[in-house]
Amino acid sequence: MKNELNRDLLVLFKNQFLSEQAFEQEVEGLNSLLIKVENPNAFCMAHELVCRNQISCKPLKILKACRHFNLPAFYFLINKN
Repeated sequence: MKNELNRDLLVLFKNQFLSEQAFEQEVEGLNSLLIKVENPNAFCMAHELVCRNQISCKPLKILKACRHFNLPAFYFLINKN
């Protein structure tokens, strides 16, 4: 199994008779899916930054605000979903 990222996944299946090869294929599929969605572009597309009276969808502003553990006062990071 080729690992691009070192991550822990908890995978629960209803079918207990899954072969080792089928299990590895499922985990590879999950990893490839997560690699596509866990990137800065996808994060910025799914969030917007609200600063008092202003809403920003600019990726640079969103990523700059996310660098801080606690956002400054009156800054809100909102998920669009």
